[in-house]
Amino acid sequence: MGSETPVDQSLGWMASRAKDTLCLSHPVPRRVQGTTPTRPHNCRDWSGTSTVGGMALKDYVTHVSHAATAEGGQGGEVDSQSSPSSSDEESMTEEEMVVLLEKVEEKKKLIATIRNKPWRMKKKLSVLREAQKFVEKFEGALGKGKGKKFYAYKVMMLKKWIKFKRDFENFKTACIPWEMKIKEVESHFGSSVASYFIFLRWMYGVNLVLFGLIFGLVVIPEILMGLPYGSLPRKTVPRSEEKTAMDFSVLWDFEGYAKYSVLFYGFYNNQRTIGWLKFRLPLSYFMVGVGVFGYSLMVVIRTMASNANENTSDGDDGNFNFSFKMFTSWDYLIGNPETADNKFASITTSFKESIVDEEESHKDENIHLTRFLRVLANVMIICCLCGSGYLIYFVVKRSQTFSKMQNVGWYERNEVEIVMSLLGMFCPPLFETIANLEEYHPRVALKWQLGRIFALFLGNLYTFLLALMDDVNEKLAQEDVIRNITYWTLYNYYNSSTLPNGTETTPPPLHPADVPRGPCWETNVGVEFVRLTVSDILVTYVTILVGDFLRACFVRFMNYCWCWDLEAGFPSYAEFDISGNVLGLVFNQGMIWMGSFYAPGLIGINVLRLLTSMYFQCWAVMSSNVPHERVFKASKSNNFYMGLLLLILFLSLLPVAYTIMSLPPSFDCGPFSGKKRMFDVIQETMQNDFPPFVAKILSSIANPGLIIPAILLMVLAIYYLNAVSKAYQQANLDLKKKMQMQREEEKNKRNNNTQTNSVMRDLEELLPPSARNALRLQAIGEESHLNPAQRNTQSGSGATPTNNKSMPTPRLAVTSPPVPRQAGSHMGGSSYHPGPNPQGTHSRH
Repeated sequence: MGSETPVDQSLGWMASRAKDTLCLSHPVPRRVQGTTPTRPHNCRDWSGTSTVGGMALKDYVTHVSHAATAEGGQGGEVDSQSSPSSSDEESMTEEEMVVLLEKVEEKKKLIATIRNKPWRMKKKLSVLREAQKFVEKFEGALGKGKGKKFYAYKVMMLKKWIKFKRDFENFKTACIPWEMKIKEVESHFGSSVASYFIFLRWMYGVNLVLFGLIFGLVVIPEILMGLPYGSLPRKTVPRSEEKTAMDFSVLWDFEGYAKYSVLFYGFYNNQRTIGWLKFRLPLSYFMVGVGVFGYSLMVVIRTMASNANENTSDGDDGNFNFSFKMFTSWDYLIGNPETADNKFASITTSFKESIVDEEESHKDENIHLTRFLRVLANVMIICCLCGSGYLIYFVVKRSQTFSKMQNVGWYERNEVEIVMSLLGMFCPPLFETIANLEEYHPRVALKWQLGRIFALFLGNLYTFLLALMDDVNEKLAQEDVIRNITYWTLYNYYNSSTLPNGTETTPPPLHPADVPRGPCWETNVGVEFVRLTVSDILVTYVTILVGDFLRACFVRFMNYCWCWDLEAGFPSYAEFDISGNVLGLVFNQGMIWMGSFYAPGLIGINVLRLLTSMYFQCWAVMSSNVPHERVFKASKSNNFYMGLLLLILFLSLLPVAYTIMSLPPSFDCGPFSGKKRMFDVIQETMQNDFPPFVAKILSSIANPGLIIPAILLMVLAIYYLNAVSKAYQQANLDLKKKMQMQREEEKNKRNNNTQTNSVMRDLEELLPPSARNALRLQAIGEESHLNPAQRNTQSGSGATPTNNKSMPTPRLAVTSPPVPRQAGSHMGGSSYHPGPNPQGTHSRH
């Protein structure tokens, strides 16, 4: 016989063989040399819904291909004079191509979703290898001639693109900073503690962008193109301060050379353009100062919107929570023992979180006692807030008195920062102790604690600002006097040009260190914010070292020789203070936003603070802290943190906007000196650099008659969108309820059908053999009258036995086989008809 044709070169022969075997009532014809089997006339078209031996056509094609592969080399007779592989490929019809393409796409989909299948790993691997082998073997055969090469090239490029996207996603995940550190913290302390470090990482990214804006557009241009140190009075240390300008105590208070540097507002010159690039430094300073708030607002709102979308798209409705955690939590790709330990700790922590949530949802409480305790706790906390605000106002007033005195001590100079830091250290634990009276759920208690500490920090900050504004007003009142003194000093110096011998000559220029200068209230405000930030950093780190690390060392090593169990009793190990750390971070960021306009270098200090805090606090929490006694799950979105940050951003914008629009700048320092208001730099730029009609258009847009209606329109649009979003949320909840009800209804229906079928089978066993045979024949007859769609519907509903035969209700209530009656005998005038009654019962009288 002829030589055997490989499977890879005989797809057309397999398709023709499939065509020849589509008849159910005829055997499969065998291909003989020189002949071509014909299809019987009563066979269906192979592209329809026909089957081959109960097998669908697509499955049959696959079956034939595997069978041909298995028969290779076993003597299958193939015509050696048959057409070559190219003619076989051309002999495939469009229907065959469609069937093969569907099978390939089905295998691809199986490969993509193999991880979601509830199979054993051995079965997954075997099915995956089989699907990959099928795709690689038959995917290239879908083209013809030149199109085949192009299709193969397209498939190859598609695979490479998919691999590139997967590798790029892995690369992006690897580039996320501190991801493994945060995962390790989450595995031991839960998602609530990890949410703080995620928030800290996000804050670091935002401040890094702000640092790039300020240093790239303000600080670096001034250093490279501005006048050097000592060229102007604003860039020179006064003569009276030169001796102590480099002392550590002076530099620690950001005085001396630190005060007259690029860190603060007063160093920058008011020249309209600087350098050979004609860089407009005052305009850049103003636009960057406003852009810091604009960018921060945009990023916070965008993050809140993305978190809300993630929370909305989450399909977890809380059903079968523990079952899902038990059977689907483990990651079978873990190969590192340390990672496995972390995953085990993470699963244990998630179970604790879910148990706490379940216990809180079923807890009974005395509502009247709970309300009384909560009111009492709120009254005590309000008293603490009022006392802290009065204390800060009193201390700031004292500091203004100390500033007018000579030879004040270190404590008097730093009293404000010390008091604010101590209040931030001791008030949050006091609030947490008072909050134990309320008996809230841990997640709700955390939000209340955050709100109270936020009120404390905000009250302290605004009290500090109000007291600082009094100092600013005093300095503004002194500026007129100092301006006159400076003017007359310079006038007398340059006009007293007569020497003792009576000759007139030009005096040398007055040294900038000898020129009288004003108080420069902007720089003083920036110095106060920098001091407050640095003192807050030091207090935070000292608190972690003393309150956490040294405490943990004492408990760990002194527990062996102490009178009681230090680990279980007092003082025990410290828990990680989520609320205090989050609010400290938010409060610090508010100070950065307010102080960055008066101290451009403050952003750089904050970036260093956040960078060191990530490593320092991660080390402290893993080495010195223990998980919370009541572990709870964090909210699925950090929008509560973002809401606090948005509020502090808005409240930080108000003082800066007030100083820009209302207060006059200092006359001898800063980029806006010589102007009535800081925003005059915008008007100056419009008049000098833009055509006149642009200035008219912008002035018309700035008309209050247009701004007020625009604001009202925005408020109405926000109200409308809020109402629409609430309606969509309610619709989603209703849809979830309907889906849940439908699922329960289908489940109950399936259970009822199963119980009914079991009862009917029991009743059938009680019938005599002839009645059972009649029931089976009747069931087969009814099934034969059903169309294929109805038969498939019944077989897929799950309400029938495994043999896909519906179990009808017995219509023959017979206890014994019927016998023929005697002719002419009638009982009660009724006649007997042999066979089943049309109503399904025999008449008995």
